[in-house]
Amino acid sequence: MVLGLLVLVALPLAIVAIPNTLSVVADLLPGDFDQIGLSRTHGLALPALMLTVPLAAVALRRMKVAHVLVAGLALVAVADAAGGYAASELVVGVVRVLRGVGGGLIVPATLVAVWDRTPALRGLWAGVLCVSLLEAQAFALWPLVDVTSWKVTLQPYPMVTGVALALAAAYLLVWRLAGRRPAPAPDARERSRLLLAAVPAAGIAVVAVSTASAGWGVVPVLLLAGVAIAGLLALGSIGRAEGRTHAYTMVAVGVVLLPSTAQVTLVEMGGLGGPGLRGLWTPFGVAALLAVVAGVGVRMFAKGAGRLAVPLGLLAMVVGLCSVRLVVPSADGLVLAVPFTLLAVGATVAVTATLGEIGIGAAAFGLSLGVAGVLAGYLLGTGVQMWMLEGVGSRQELVDSFVGALHWWALVGGFLLVGVIVLAAVMGRRPSREEEPPSGGEPAEVAVSVGAGRERGAAREPVTTWGSIAPEGSPAPEEDDPDEPVPAVPPQAPSPEDGERS
Repeated sequence: MVLGLLVLVALPLAIVAIPNTLSVVADLLPGDFDQIGLSRTHGLALPALMLTVPLAAVALRRMKVAHVLVAGLALVAVADAAGGYAASELVVGVVRVLRGVGGGLIVPATLVAVWDRTPALRGLWAGVLCVSLLEAQAFALWPLVDVTSWKVTLQPYPMVTGVALALAAAYLLVWRLAGRRPAPAPDARERSRLLLAAVPAAGIAVVAVSTASAGWGVVPVLLLAGVAIAGLLALGSIGRAEGRTHAYTMVAVGVVLLPSTAQVTLVEMGGLGGPGLRGLWTPFGVAALLAVVAGVGVRMFAKGAGRLAVPLGLLAMVVGLCSVRLVVPSADGLVLAVPFTLLAVGATVAVTATLGEIGIGAAAFGLSLGVAGVLAGYLLGTGVQMWMLEGVGSRQELVDSFVGALHWWALVGGFLLVGVIVLAAVMGRRPSREEEPPSGGEPAEVAVSVGAGRERGAAREPVTTWGSIAPEGSPAPEEDDPDEPVPAVPPQAPSPEDGERS
């Protein structure tokens, strides 16, 4: 129960650090501040978060998950406290990096914490993650309504941070009293893949920062975003078949979900003719409730349905993007419950279904690629907006261009999801090298020594050696207990009868 409450509070708190909302309160900035430079440093939270996720997943092999959760939330609390004293671009950058690192510790730590618990917790984690991505932009904008200080962007939910830190402390206490149950950890091969996932994350971060500071054109931004997404999908092709499906799904969800709903939220603000934030909470609430219920339901009652649930979930997201093109913009906020619900429930079903068929190492690897996909999706969405906003003059043209960019982005995202469905159907069934059987289909000979294979870490499976087939009707031999030591057989002197047999 404590862990479930911690997931409900801490996971959205980590994801809400992603949006860059400083431009919303630009009028409140002091006159001597460089608004463009400050906005760039405010956006450092997402690169810091996505670089921390794979490194934190590797560190969880040696560090206790409860300690990592407390450390991540403590960093978020420090960032909240320091945000009130920010008076320069440097301090803003440090605060946002601390928030990103704290969020990067929280996200994989909560995944590891729920992994071996009751099945409902894994579905709850997937649902809360997708809902957090869906509503991150709105969560980040909500505290900025009628504010008088721009520093609210650096400390949006200090009370929620305190509640989450208290729950983390309670979880640490319960974990100690319950006997310090060990958490699952990736093996050596999976750890190397996690470290490899940090490479494209760093590359995408450098590209994003350079495009914001150097003022790149539309074509380079679109090309770099396409290369980044293709690189993430190519990296997701490493590993076992079921792990590849999870990696593709996480990349698709990361690229599409938050960048899409962030644009919808901005278009539906009151200044552009929409219902405003207050009118969006009802459709957001409906989508959040149904997504969490779907995640728990799939995990508890639809185990093993990944091959059917994953494409259905991604197709639901495609339908949600199609509905965005039809109903946005809309002055009636209730209509937005349709695209929000389709996007959130579809993403949750797809992610939950893939999580039920893989190990913790593959899950953390896919999570690392998905977080990097969020920044790649922002790059792609920025390129589409730059293309649509070229030559804009009047205010009405600006509004129309924003709406047109959203519609084009929904079209691009829909085709991307369809491509991922096809890619998962093709690559998700191809065995990797470690899954392929020996050529010829015949069993390989094994060493005579029984204990040698165990000492070398061989698989503990019953092996039939040549000539060891028992006669028909004889009782089957008992399997060796892998945990029992193999007794040494002392050599015996040959008897006269042995010589006669020879």
